[in-house]
Amino acid sequence: MKLSDAEWQLMNALWAGYPATARDIMDRLDGQVQWAYTTVKTMLSRLVVKKAMAEEKKGNTSVYTPLVSQSGARNSALKILVDKVLGGTVEPLMHYLVEERKLSPAEREKLLWMLQNMDQNEEGHDD
Repeated sequence: MKLSDAEWQLMNALWAGYPATARDIMDRLDGQVQWAYTTVKTMLSRLVVKKAMAEEKKGNTSVYTPLVSQSGARNSALKILVDKVLGGTVEPLMHYLVEERKLSPAEREKLLWMLQNMDQNEEGHDD
């Protein structure tokens, strides 16, 4: 699923706690954006059409819940990045993480652990 920057902001606000109303989501974005309530409602409607979230009416109020997990959306975005931007190879991403991002010691340790246990992790998945 491809999300715009604005849609990521809305989804992150929803993942922070749901179910949530448009007002709840706006409150979580307070100070980050200067969107009108009608703009937020329009963007939420688009996310419902994209099947990123569900909308349930409770009286006159719409209540939203995510239909995709945060990790699932991240995986989809990373797949798009690797396939379209990086030509299907992860080497530029690894270079960025190691040389440009300056991983913290904890992040380096976690990455090393993941690489060392990669074969073990793949055995548990049926592809």
